[in-house]
Amino acid sequence: MRTMYKVRPLHSAELPPGHLPTCMYRLPNLHRAPGTAAPQEEVDPSLQALESRQEEILKRLYELKSAVDGLSKMIQTPDADFDVTNIIQTDEFSPLTTNGADLDLMLGKDYGALKDVVINANPSQPPLSLLVLHSLLCERYKILSAVHTHSSVKSVPENLLKCFGDQTKKQPRHEYQLGFTLIWKDVPKPQMKFSIQTMCPIEGEGNIARFLFSLFGPKYNAVTSTLIDSWVDTAIFQLQEGSSKERGAVLRSMNAALGKSSWLVGSELSVADVVAWCALQHTGTANTAPANVQKWMKSCENLAPFSSVMKLLK
Repeated sequence: MRTMYKVRPLHSAELPPGHLPTCMYRLPNLHRAPGTAAPQEEVDPSLQALESRQEEILKRLYELKSAVDGLSKMIQTPDADFDVTNIIQTDEFSPLTTNGADLDLMLGKDYGALKDVVINANPSQPPLSLLVLHSLLCERYKILSAVHTHSSVKSVPENLLKCFGDQTKKQPRHEYQLGFTLIWKDVPKPQMKFSIQTMCPIEGEGNIARFLFSLFGPKYNAVTSTLIDSWVDTAIFQLQEGSSKERGAVLRSMNAALGKSSWLVGSELSVADVVAWCALQHTGTANTAPANVQKWMKSCENLAPFSSVMKLLK
């Protein structure tokens, strides 16, 4: 048999120690000496974005889990359905303490012109709460008051024409802080504007009362504000305009609330007390109200603004 070709030996004794053949590809060294840093490798941008997105999703899931855990604890707690009226006693506010300069913040600063609140009301259903609030505002601000009669009304009782009393001190218009004009007019519900040119009218006795009371600058938390609004709506729509059954239910609720506090909401007079007291006067059920409601009504009537309205009802 003949030899076809010769193959050169790959290993030779003459190779120096540590020398490797170059005929095959090299592999990276997986072993490195302790303390040496790993070689820097390029990171795929798409992989890096995917990792960042995963971290963000995990973070949001953790926050959602914490929120759900908190809600579950509140639901499982026996005190979860506590009476919110118990926490408003610690709500610190001074609803009837302010100064005249605050009107610029609440109504906007208007140089050279007196801010005017103009209210249209029907004399057949006089808005007593607005008259009470007018008296309260007169204790805080210099108010230029006026009463007029619209041509749509044939006659107005004398006591309503003088519902603001006689303004004995006549001063220049610019020395007053607020103008308060009441126009007896044939309208279905009270309407108010304080910026005649630019403002849409505020309608409804309860809404106007809220606005006027806000001029005192009260500071309430969310719970207290919600309770006040609820009582105002209840007084207007159920106590004043509702059926006898609805009135009875409201009086029972008022009696329970006034058994815990001197006023309907918290420890200070609020617009809820003003509107509810006036609603009771409209219904003619003041004398048959429960004991706590009777006591509360006397507390209201001991204040001058309420007693002045009492004179109009005689």
